[in-house]
Amino acid sequence: MKKRVLAIALVTALAGSMLAGCGSKSSGDGAGTEAPAAADGAKVVKIGVYEPASGDNGAGGKQEVLGMQYANHVTPTVEIGGEEYTVQLEIVDNESSNDKGPSAASTLVSAGVSIALGSYGSGVSIAASDVFKEAGIPAMGVTCTNPQVTEGNTHYFRICFLDPFQGTVLANFASENFSAKKAYILTKLGDDYSTGLGYYFKEAFTGLGGEVVEETFQEGNSDFTSYVTSAKNAGADVFFAPVSTEAAALIIEQAAAQGMTIPMMAGDTWDSNVILNAAKGKDVEIYVTTFYQEGGNEEFDSGIKEWINGDSTAKANNGGDDTVAAVTAMGYDAYYVALEALKAAGSTDPAAVNEALWDVSYTGVTGKIEFDDVNGDALRDTAYVKCANTESGAWDFVAEQGVN
Repeated sequence: MKKRVLAIALVTALAGSMLAGCGSKSSGDGAGTEAPAAADGAKVVKIGVYEPASGDNGAGGKQEVLGMQYANHVTPTVEIGGEEYTVQLEIVDNESSNDKGPSAASTLVSAGVSIALGSYGSGVSIAASDVFKEAGIPAMGVTCTNPQVTEGNTHYFRICFLDPFQGTVLANFASENFSAKKAYILTKLGDDYSTGLGYYFKEAFTGLGGEVVEETFQEGNSDFTSYVTSAKNAGADVFFAPVSTEAAALIIEQAAAQGMTIPMMAGDTWDSNVILNAAKGKDVEIYVTTFYQEGGNEEFDSGIKEWINGDSTAKANNGGDDTVAAVTAMGYDAYYVALEALKAAGSTDPAAVNEALWDVSYTGVTGKIEFDDVNGDALRDTAYVKCANTESGAWDFVAEQGVN
């Protein structure tokens, strides 16, 4: 609890210093800031969306944003402190870049958001953390699974499980379902998510008595044939590659071309129709861990499919079809968790929202969401394992798995 007291003290102080510096905000809503008004005179609360729309993670970022946009379509207003506010999404593209992410985050700060959501990609989340911290604005990760996102700070929360858990689930699955004794691990240099999940998988797999062969590739690489050859020559039982969907699609194409038949495994980034399209019609096996299985909530699934099919831009951003990605469901839930924090705070003031987040409890389409008192991490203990059906081009549910 001491950390929570420290959180509000620090964020309040930071927000206060910012207001004193610009001298342009009044206390009209009783919280140190005055909510902007829409064209029709309604009060507006801004939720920042810090996500990639381009770069390696652009496809996943767009799908995550779709969940937030659909939630905003379903619930465009929220009652805060007894008054109704229109919810405005302020969306920026962090370009999947650790270098450009802070600038994108600064754009949200300038826009006057009360909370920021994102990002798809742990590295860009970590890169922007200090920008949000210095501005006194709470951030909430949606599917950024690296522990460093929230570790040691009081302003960054997250609603997804973490990589130590996900890596262990994947290692257990490889051992139990494939009797795997040797794993080939391929990660991307400089990518916090990729190297982090690779590390936790290795730690769990070797703990089970397994052996690993590891290799890395650099930014911009598009030829993975040598890595596929290495995995085959090493006699690996599974090929584990926690990489972006862009790289994954190339790996799948090249693995199939070389006749690699050992199971390919990855974490949540591979849960995308980009992967399904790359695998369709090919003799490959692909297994992923993720946050949601289509069919888990029929009302949500049918509603968002109708919305996607009725909007050409939304459909394009979803990869051209109406497959429901787990990151979309998570984006949807993140929006409602943000609304719960705003309602509990009774204010649009970021410091009040930051403090309210610690006690939010919300049951969404992906399950119950609550935060621990240490780092603001979600209390989640279940992952879904799915397999790519290369005939139908859809995901088949395999198992709901935790860690004993």
